[in-house]
Amino acid sequence: MLFQDILTLLAQSTPTTDPAGLSNALPSGDLWALFRQSFDVFTVLLLAGSLAGVALIFLCLLEVREVNIVPASVCERMQNMATAGRIDELRDISHRDDSFVARIVRAALAHQNADRTTLRESAELAASEESARWFRKIDMLNVIGNLGPLVGLAGTVWGMILAFTSLGASGGTAGPADLSLGISKALFHTLLGLCLAIPCLLTYSMFRARIDRLCTRAIVIASEVVESLPATQPAPTITLPPIPSTPPAVSVPSPL
Repeated sequence: MLFQDILTLLAQSTPTTDPAGLSNALPSGDLWALFRQSFDVFTVLLLAGSLAGVALIFLCLLEVREVNIVPASVCERMQNMATAGRIDELRDISHRDDSFVARIVRAALAHQNADRTTLRESAELAASEESARWFRKIDMLNVIGNLGPLVGLAGTVWGMILAFTSLGASGGTAGPADLSLGISKALFHTLLGLCLAIPCLLTYSMFRARIDRLCTRAIVIASEVVESLPATQPAPTITLPPIPSTPPAVSVPSPL
């Protein structure tokens, strides 16, 4: 009976007529009035997510830059110092700089007295840790972008429940204006969720591609510097005892 009443109310309204009180309740295109009438806990969550998303985008614009990951001048100086064998100067610049390449070289220089294999493993571990650290900087953008439409959908479902509950409480006598206004307020949460998700996911994909490109270049440059470092000790070799070709002769005591 509830859905029959809804269909009857919608059939009675025509596009050429203005439902009673609808124009007075919500002027056409007045999103601010719709926002004020749709304000609830879901709107607060979406607004908080929007503020957090804007702050994260601003921070990523400041941090995810070439000068912080693979600065050209520092990388060139490191390559020249490693090639020339100026290890002390290389260690000094790696400790003063905090870029991606400097951190990898710093980890390799911490095991300078080891063999070549240990140097490479130290650099690889540092590169994996640094790559994860940079990708974690933009993970929250992905989380906010995925949660935004879900929160908006939850607000829409809650608004639809309230609209149909009020319709049922009035015995199906609510006018098309009340029903249309309740549905529009409910769908406004979906609009807020999409407005939150689209910029966050777009900027997340852009920053992810930039981080991947810069980190790959930094790993290549750092590997060239690490390969130029002198290894003071050769790689350890394991010598196995020779395997005899024939089993040793066993002496059998003669019978008495």
